[in-house]
Formats: sequence, structure tokens, C-alpha cells
Amino acid sequence: MSADMASLKDIARDLFEQALEDCSIERAFDRKLRVVVDAEGARLVVEGGEAIALDRLRRVRVVSAGKAAAAMLNALLVRLRLPSTCELQGVLIAAQRPENLPATIQYFCGGHPVPNEASFAGARAALSLLHAPDATTPDAALCIFLISGGASAMMELPLDEAISLDDTVAFHRALVHSGASIVEMNCVRKHFSAVKGGRLALAAGAARTLSLLVSDVPPAHLDALGSGPTIGDSTTVAECREILARYNLMERFPASVRRFFASPELPETPKPDELTARICKLVDSDEMAEAARGYAERLGFYAVIDNACDDWSYDAAADYLLDRLRQLRREHSRVCLISAGEVTVRVDASFASAKGGRNQHFALYMATQLCDEDGPVAVLSAGSDGIDGNSDAAGAIVDEHIIDCDATRDSALRALAEFDSSSWLSRAGATVVTGPTGHNLRDLRILLADDGL
Repeated sequence: MSADMASLKDIARDLFEQALEDCSIERAFDRKLRVVVDAEGARLVVEGGEAIALDRLRRVRVVSAGKAAAAMLNALLVRLRLPSTCELQGVLIAAQRPENLPATIQYFCGGHPVPNEASFAGARAALSLLHAPDATTPDAALCIFLISGGASAMMELPLDEAISLDDTVAFHRALVHSGASIVEMNCVRKHFSAVKGGRLALAAGAARTLSLLVSDVPPAHLDALGSGPTIGDSTTVAECREILARYNLMERFPASVRRFFASPELPETPKPDELTARICKLVDSDEMAEAARGYAERLGFYAVIDNACDDWSYDAAADYLLDRLRQLRREHSRVCLISAGEVTVRVDASFASAKGGRNQHFALYMATQLCDEDGPVAVLSAGSDGIDGNSDAAGAIVDEHIIDCDATRDSALRALAEFDSSSWLSRAGATVVTGPTGHNLRDLRILLADDGL
């Protein structure tokens, strides 16, 4: 879309959609995996690792979990080219059952943002699959894990079998509403779960394993992705207890969960030196931000990526980014400021049923700050998964005109106080609705200014 013919809001949405397309699952697999066929046979070559001889495989087990699980599984299967003598078995835990799913792949519709019965059943099936005896030689068997964001809720099973599904749901909901960062929340989840914090990979025993990851966590904390089911855990029980205390979480948990975390014998998670799984990160939010910057530059914007406010509270992040945008506008007439990652919102339990999510909350707060801006400004904040909190929107786009009087500003502030941002933004026609994307690379914030308009 030409920058001369489109509004800043149109351009912001176009940048978001183009960045998502550039970082699609298919393109990520094409960049990081390839199959080589020559006189020596067919080999799967994974970036940064040794080639896997496909012709020698006699048993392949696949566990795919998360918001991108179905797309990842499909992308993998069309590339594997397994011999007819190879036995393929797997577990898929995803929001929707894909077409043409092999009969040997069990499907479970795991819940999100909180677990459901299928989340438990899928976790049990994955553990059962990995624990099954394998009579093949080491180089003839392979276990592949496909993990993406959302797996924390979609594949879950408490370490303490006495903790019910209802109590597990309450545990997850308390974490989501606590205001803790994704890394902090997943540190707690790792120490709660029988499949997280490396325990899923540990169940594979001595089998050769490969983890392919679509990341929705900060780059330095890859073991937080999906609460790290296949990666040795860098966090500890002590850190878990500190997070519980800092956010006063114990008082918000059901009694069974409180007893579990209060136990002096709370088990530690497997550590990095205990697991030898090969890991390949297929794509993450940094690549999404870079893609957006490239498109913005081609449209003539001076484009900057600033992820410094990752995991900040929504208001502090908004204030920081708006101030950064103002600084850039002093030197450049057409500016695009891009920020990937997530912001946090601590939700008052009395408003837990209100409609919204962190992206819309951020956008609505930003709208209350844009009234006094000189020149056209547009701000988009949206989730790459197409889902923001408990709403049907991915996020929202606002500009300096969306709040045009004191009464409108008062209603916006009231919606913020009541955590009902989606209802307000929907009435204003400002929500971004994509539907579930089958992907998950965290959130993208795009701030545009054009003093020439």
C-alpha cells in the first residue's frame, strides 16, 4: 500500500499484516530446515545441527503443542519424506483439528488461556507416547517436539495428581491476572507441572530428540517458551517462591495449590546439563519486528526498533514509547517506531469478567495521551496470535483524533479503570480483528508519525 494514498492507521495495520506474513510458519521452516536427497539417501538438515538420515529411521514420535502446533506439524510432515517402513506416531495439542491428520497422530483441543480436560488428556498422551518402549537402534528412532506459545495452558498436568482441573484452572487464571511477566509466570508453571520445565523431554529418556520452536518469549529466556517442556530449566525453586511472594499469589490460589507450593519438598526441575535435546528456534518476535521495519523503510519512514520496554507495565511502556517517538520527530518528519514483546496488566479480580487484553489496554491508554500531539500520529498494538485476552480482537489502532472531548476522555479512563478496553475500542471502530492466526510471536506495537500530512 502506498504511503501517499493511505492513512497512518491503514499503514500501521498493513505493516502488522505484512510482518506476520513474512514470519509465517511455512517460511520459517523453509529458512531453517531442508531435505537433501543424493546418492547417500535423504537427509533432514536443520540449521546449526547435524543432518538426520531419514532413510534409516524406523520410528518417529512427534509431540506438537501450542497455538502454532497444527501449522508446525503440517509443515514438518510435508518435509520429512519418511520411508514406508518408518512408524510415525504423535500427539497434537492445538486449537483446531487440521484436515488430513494422519490416523497415527492423536488430537486434543487444549484450552487457552486456561487448561481444559483435553489439556490434561493431551499431556498424559504425550507422556505415554514418550514412555513407550522402543526396540529400534538409536539412529533408527527420533523424537521431534514442536513447541509454540500457548503450550503452557494447552498441555498441562499437575505434578501433584490430587490437584483437580478446576483448581488448576484457578491457578492459571491467578497467574494471568497477577501482573507478572511471561518469564515469571512460566517459572511458577514449570515447578507446578509434570510436563513443563524440561520434564517432557526427560520422559523421552535416552532417545534422540529435536525441538523446533516458534517463540513468544524474550530471546534471552527461550526456556520460558510454553514453560519449557523440552528445555532444561534455568530457574529454581527459590526463584519460584520469590515470585509467589512478590505478587502475593499464594493467597489467590486454591487450597490444594497452596499446599503443593508450601511443601518443603517441592521438587526441582531438570537443569540444562541434564538434557541433551537439539534445539532450533524457527522464528521469534525479533524477526517480526525486523520485517515490519523493512516494510516501513520501503514506504519512506525513518524506522527504529526499541524493545527496551518489554515486560513493562502497559502505562510505563506507553509513556516511554510516546516520549521516544517525540524525540525521533524532532529530527525526522516521517517516523515509524516499532516495539516487540509484551506489556503487563494487573487485573483487579472484581473486574475479571470485563472484556479486553493487554494490547487493547495499552492502545486505549495511549489514546488518552495522544490528544495533545502535534501532527498525525497512529498507534497499533496487536498480538500475533490474533487473540487479545478474552476478546475476539487481536488488538487496536488509535490516533490523535479518537478522543475528541472531555466526555470521551472520561469514558476512556473509566473503561481503563474497569479493564473493559475492548468494549470501548469496539464502539469506536478501533479494534483489529484478524481471527486466530495459528501463529504466536508475542505482540507488536507500531507508532507512526508523519508531519508532512
